[in-house]
Amino acid sequence: MEMVTDYSSEIQAGGKPPFLTVLGLETSCDETAASVVRLTPDGQATVLSSVIHSQIEDHAAYGGVVPEIAARSHVEMIAGVTRRAMTEADVGYAGLDGVAATAGPGLVGGVMVGLSFGKAVALARGLPLVAVNHLEGHAVSARLGARVAYPFLLLLVSGGHCQLLDVRGIGDMSRLGTTIDDAAGEAFDKIAKAMGLGYPGGPALERLAATGDGARFDLPRALLGRKDCDFSFSGLKTAASRLAQTCQTDQDRADLADAVQTAIARQLSDRSERAMIAYAEAAPPDDRQRLLVVAGGVAANRTVRSTLEATAARHGFGFLAPPMAYCTDNAAMIALAGAERLQRGMTSDIDTAARPRWPLDEARALADPVHPASRKGAKA
Repeated sequence: MEMVTDYSSEIQAGGKPPFLTVLGLETSCDETAASVVRLTPDGQATVLSSVIHSQIEDHAAYGGVVPEIAARSHVEMIAGVTRRAMTEADVGYAGLDGVAATAGPGLVGGVMVGLSFGKAVALARGLPLVAVNHLEGHAVSARLGARVAYPFLLLLVSGGHCQLLDVRGIGDMSRLGTTIDDAAGEAFDKIAKAMGLGYPGGPALERLAATGDGARFDLPRALLGRKDCDFSFSGLKTAASRLAQTCQTDQDRADLADAVQTAIARQLSDRSERAMIAYAEAAPPDDRQRLLVVAGGVAANRTVRSTLEATAARHGFGFLAPPMAYCTDNAAMIALAGAERLQRGMTSDIDTAARPRWPLDEARALADPVHPASRKGAKA
């Protein structure tokens, strides 16, 4: 449950709140991360530290993330990673204004580790706790590298999620479209696995595609003619995985990798183009900025970035993606989302539970579900 706390006694001269320094914790998948971020009243974010322990070596032999292994690693690493982040930030616990921890969505065993550690810090130090939606962290991540005003149009594209959102502010986001099956990052990883590229597959496929000619392969295009902004990658994933079995040479694999990367970038561009048109038509030309922000792990793919940037320019939209260090999972984005919530007096109860599913636009997910809700909750 979310509480609203009155910080009026802490307002500085001039009627502006003091800067906020927040410790962020992220353990939703296979990175144990901690970060300290400082947020000024005018929205300027400074990353004082960002420490990430990757579990790639732990999961590589299995070709993907094993939830039990991930959770155990988070337990082993969270204290040391946090200690290092605090040391690098040169900020003692007395210098913190709050603790932000990912509370979902994600692998719930891992989420519980970071959230429980955050609760312990908050209780021991008498600090407010802010439970952060991992996706909201991605939504604000571009603000770690540039001054970005709300509102903006967001393409959130990662291993588990692919959504288009109207972002009006922290805690105020509406879903315009989502994937009806697989996410783009999942397609990258599973096709790469079918091609024998190992784990993590997305970056390996991108490297291989650099020497390929994708024109050799004709891959399916999903949802042609549909007027909405939803995505679908399952057909592409199946077709490419079958083609992977026919590849005989390294050049065959490079060509297929380029074809896959181009196809994914094209679909992301096509659906984002629809969203930009709808977004622009929803308000008068000077009523809100025309800006497409692309965030999430797939935003690190250079072909995806360049394709979307060109599409945005054609429609009179600016384009922005987070710095590469903040595209994949990190705790700086969680700390920033927590600081923005704390700045508005939005804190969380100490008994807040970890959530395996947590849509950003929960009302839309419940009222107009793309995927049926389960005991884990509504998805996307």
